[in-house]
Amino acid sequence: MTARIVFDLDGTLIDSAPDIQGVANAVLQDMGVEPISLNDTRSFIGEGIHVLVSKVRAARDIPDSAQEVMLDAFIARYDEAVTLTVLYPGVRDALETLARTHRLGICTNKLYRPCAAVLKHLELDGFFASVWGGDNPLGRKPDPSALLAAFEALGDGPPIYVGDSEVDAETARRASIPFFLFTEGYRKQSVDTMHHDVAFGNFEDLPELVETHIRQL
Repeated sequence: MTARIVFDLDGTLIDSAPDIQGVANAVLQDMGVEPISLNDTRSFIGEGIHVLVSKVRAARDIPDSAQEVMLDAFIARYDEAVTLTVLYPGVRDALETLARTHRLGICTNKLYRPCAAVLKHLELDGFFASVWGGDNPLGRKPDPSALLAAFEALGDGPPIYVGDSEVDAETARRASIPFFLFTEGYRKQSVDTMHHDVAFGNFEDLPELVETHIRQL
């Protein structure tokens, strides 16, 4: 049976926090403000660039009036923020295995252009038939609209959403889609407090977990 598998991006397939930290700190440096840490950056990722910039501002007591200026400065640098980003171990092999039988997509709160840029840089773009960024017209996660549209674009077959965060878990819950939780990403809560159908910490295990799930349907 062919499944439709949609992935989150940051914190799920890729560890992009070092690049995002670099962009944030370049913006802060231009403002004469102290940088944020990598741990701070990881905790700020997941709800889209507008929220990330708001959290950066809050961490450095920067007023609301600077939001749009900082947002524009961040976006201007974001497409090039790919050089420090890495795949989580086992991701490429898992995608190669899954793509032989199943149809794959992306639904992320990352803006589409930076999403496309990092997928191309890491040579992942060929795996995904449907890619939805956070600036799509349907809205950002946890609104499930874009996730449902991503599945619709992949045709028929049982759906699976793979993500790492509380936002991803809530999106899957609202969409009534089975959720596979990657436990080594950017989540803030413990695994047992988060909604999920399957939890895994190693992408080497994902293809067999998918096949097991499909067999049980």
